[in-house]
Amino acid sequence: MAAPVDIIDFNIPPYVGTEMEYAREAAEVNHKICGDGPFSHRCHEWMEKRFNAHKVLLTTSGTAALEMAAVLCDLQPGDEVILPSFTFSSTATAFQAMGATLVFVDIRPDTMNIDEGKIEAAITDRTRVIVPVHYAGVACEMDVILNLAERYGLLVVEDAAQGVMSSYHGRALGTIGTFGCYSFHETKNYSMGEGGALVINDPTYVERAEIIREKGTNRQRFFRKQVDKYTWVDRGSSYLQSDLNAAYLWAQLERADDINESRLAAWDAYYEGLSALEERGVLELPVVPDGCIHNAHMFYIKCSDLSERTELIDYLRSHGICSVFHYVPLHSSPAGRKFGRFQGVDEVTTRDSDRLLRLPMYYGLSLESVGRVVNTIREFYGSR
Repeated sequence: MAAPVDIIDFNIPPYVGTEMEYAREAAEVNHKICGDGPFSHRCHEWMEKRFNAHKVLLTTSGTAALEMAAVLCDLQPGDEVILPSFTFSSTATAFQAMGATLVFVDIRPDTMNIDEGKIEAAITDRTRVIVPVHYAGVACEMDVILNLAERYGLLVVEDAAQGVMSSYHGRALGTIGTFGCYSFHETKNYSMGEGGALVINDPTYVERAEIIREKGTNRQRFFRKQVDKYTWVDRGSSYLQSDLNAAYLWAQLERADDINESRLAAWDAYYEGLSALEERGVLELPVVPDGCIHNAHMFYIKCSDLSERTELIDYLRSHGICSVFHYVPLHSSPAGRKFGRFQGVDEVTTRDSDRLLRLPMYYGLSLESVGRVVNTIREFYGSR
């Protein structure tokens, strides 16, 4: 009887060992487990200092951060928001909930990011916001996007859900547009299970952001003794993250560089191990443009077509290796067709969505496991 094959998971949530200790501290010592407790403030201050961000506020999810940004953009029904179709639904739903029309733009074949050269053709007199999504923690071409935003008087909301610890020409992702949105979901490099953060880069929006986050009340002004009581003053919701979750995240922010280096080592090993297949024209590997520093959020390859990708997924699974595809383009979904339109020709989005395959990637993934994945992929292509 053959020995059972050890499974290589696609993702294991990061865990450094002090998470439970800090969660206990929040409950037993601080007696503060709701939002904006001591651990929340530590996380805020760490990100503000590390990323040179004006203001960071933890939220209950990356989706919540996007929703707050959409409210702060003061969108009205019929306003238009430009975004890539190759992204998660949250990027779209946050703005659709404000009544905005979604205008989907094709992506670049190298980075899978929005094609900055196709944005201007999508701008109309109803356009209010551009939403670049930094796919796989690799930056969009932000200089071009910011130039367009300035010329047309638009706001920029960075969906940097995958971009914590990545940068563009020395600037942390999430700190370049008007707003930035992070995710700390269990699939991200740094996690508190469910969570996110809104980065506010224009100080004129800070006070309203605090109000929106506090269920539409001016509670933070009350805590700062700026008013003698707090009351309902604006729209909002309960976007505050629990301090228990913040304690869990804080353990990982303390070890942020260790986590980053572990992931980068695995990413580099994948790239080196699979480069020969790319040189032979068998598959394509990720591209990181000059001036971009990525965080190894994921490692993906592109197969020749959908059929080959399906075969490779099955082959890897038969060898105990979990691999997955990614987004189904939003413009092809029922809600995408209902709430938006695709600008121009879909040259890359659907084609490359059908070809992209993500390989196991997480903190602590051993180089031996990476080697096993690489060798299995080589065997697959060697047998064809």
